[in-house]
Amino acid sequence: MLELIDTHCHLADERLRDDVEPILERAAAAGVLQIVSVGAIGSIATDRATVEIARRQPSVYAAVGVHPHDAAECDENRLAQLRELAREDKVVAIGETGMDLHYLRSPRLAQESALRSHLRLARELNLPVVIHCRQAEAEIARIVEEEGMPAAGGVIHCFSSDRANAERFLAMGFYLSISGIVTFKNAHALRQAVTAIAEDRLLVETDAPYLTPEPHRGRPNEPAYVSLTLAAVASCRASDSAVLGAITSANARRLFRLPAA
Repeated sequence: MLELIDTHCHLADERLRDDVEPILERAAAAGVLQIVSVGAIGSIATDRATVEIARRQPSVYAAVGVHPHDAAECDENRLAQLRELAREDKVVAIGETGMDLHYLRSPRLAQESALRSHLRLARELNLPVVIHCRQAEAEIARIVEEEGMPAAGGVIHCFSSDRANAERFLAMGFYLSISGIVTFKNAHALRQAVTAIAEDRLLVETDAPYLTPEPHRGRPNEPAYVSLTLAAVASCRASDSAVLGAITSANARRLFRLPAA
């Protein structure tokens, strides 16, 4: 039987939040034993709602932060609210933070400043950092090298780049989390990169409700579908899905300090 942890989804998203219990039931039926739900998108209300879901649901843990799209709103007041939320027992990470130079919904300098603030907060609270990276590999590597990796580590979530960038981030100490993008027809470079990820640094995620894997593209993603991502990753690596599921789950528990399910 598969043992899975969805290391990144957004249960407080408006497309999921009214159906959390049936979503979690379907996840459990698919072997998903634990979930890290990320706030970060939009206002602090999303982080608060995410933490509240984690309080109510034994299998759910939370991450809190400011998404790069909203980095312009990452002021001292927002950081103070995040610091307070992050002290909740079920908050296991800071983020997602990072840089998105594809959409540039917040100015580049605002994204850089927010990333530095999150790295410092993660270091202060001894929590791992969750990083969003889109067309910003060199910038993120530079900033993390300047600020220092938090002692608790970090993950590049939804890693979607090539082998060279995979090796670069691995050398810095990051875990790499693979999403449903690996099932997309044009994701050849990512599938090659997946073969280069060290076994003890590999994670899987959905990013639900985004990035729905094949064959369900066009519908909202949900944690149960992480099994499809795992199957694609296992195929790339010529691995057994059940064995790889146990490995990625052990990695997730180590990074996020999750208890045994």
